[in-house]
Amino acid sequence: MSYSLKIKANYRPKRLAVKLNAKGEKFVLQGHPWVFSNSIIKINEDAQSGDLAVIFGKNKNKVIGLGLFDAESPIRIKMLHSGTRRVDINNVFFQKKIDEAFAKREKLLQTDTNSYRLLFGENDGFPGLIADVYAQVLVVKLYSEIWLPYLEVIIPKLQATSKAKTIVLRLSRSLEQSKHHQLKNGEVIYGILNNEVVQFVEHGVHFSANVIKGHKTGYFLDHRANRKQVGEWSSGKTVLDVFSYAGGFSVHALANNAKEVTSLDISKQALDIAIANGKLNTYNGIHRTIAGDAFEALEKLIKKRITFDVVVIDPPSFAKQASEVDLAKKKYKQLAQLGERLTASKGLLVMASCSSRVLTQDFFEINTHALASSKRAFKTILKTGHDLDHPVGFAEGAYLKCGYYRFID
Repeated sequence: MSYSLKIKANYRPKRLAVKLNAKGEKFVLQGHPWVFSNSIIKINEDAQSGDLAVIFGKNKNKVIGLGLFDAESPIRIKMLHSGTRRVDINNVFFQKKIDEAFAKREKLLQTDTNSYRLLFGENDGFPGLIADVYAQVLVVKLYSEIWLPYLEVIIPKLQATSKAKTIVLRLSRSLEQSKHHQLKNGEVIYGILNNEVVQFVEHGVHFSANVIKGHKTGYFLDHRANRKQVGEWSSGKTVLDVFSYAGGFSVHALANNAKEVTSLDISKQALDIAIANGKLNTYNGIHRTIAGDAFEALEKLIKKRITFDVVVIDPPSFAKQASEVDLAKKKYKQLAQLGERLTASKGLLVMASCSSRVLTQDFFEINTHALASSKRAFKTILKTGHDLDHPVGFAEGAYLKCGYYRFID
């Protein structure tokens, strides 16, 4: 079976000689995967996205790192290798990186799970590239033009490693608008996709993902371990899943014999998917939905004096830029306060954040202070982050945090 000829690049990358200022050089030597444009003091004038940046240090003019030049981003060089050890960026290099990434996921794949993130961007040495597997479908998402000249090499290696029968290519919005390629978002570049909605399993619970039109690559795999944990603690309980999207927490709760589950999301389409995902499994509980703004819907539930044994609040990112951090913190505080009022006696409140700009320590402190102000006694019973197929290789790569709070009264 052959790959789509459209993955062939129009441009053959060249080598660039790069010098950085002291700050930039320090970051490279520390292994940070990003070099910003203001750190570069010398580079070829004709540099283009995908060119190999060879970074020379001031000390004896030795090579201290290799990266890919990105003309469209303030992160001008995305690093592939840091250090003075000589490496060649070739087929063997990329295969070794993919093998290392797959090895980190093997423990997960020994469970009843056939969906996982094979490549997690910078954290696995592939900045601006994500590769997710849903059963026998591999979804590769590109966020940068830097990978266009290398797809011919990387895609077959990802297919061989994942044993995928179908490969779908997804593009970020900026890449969709680029004129430097002929790729299309949602294009099947290998094999046949009979249905854009693909079924998969995580820890024995069945789900589906729209790999063509769904958010990101079709689903959010990073919360897998938290969904499993919430499910195990939901047996015989009433559960509220706020910002439920496709019903990740809801479906795990139902599959673990929750008595009643309510999925709340602003998108009716997402709630339809949540209901459909629930029906992929056998359950006896009741699955209700509420379509609407989360803050308003929670206030209405409070006015009706409705409470739940388990409340999960997992909002989308509130701080996509630095200027939004303060407002994001206020929203997290408000959600924790609303969540407390909706959590029944001796109930469990689960608060999550995927805002990388809101630091982990700050997020947990916000929750603790907000809950303490309620005067209800509680214990923080668990703090978690990414599942193991989302390894964290640098500080900015750690975005997911989740706190579990058990009320004593």
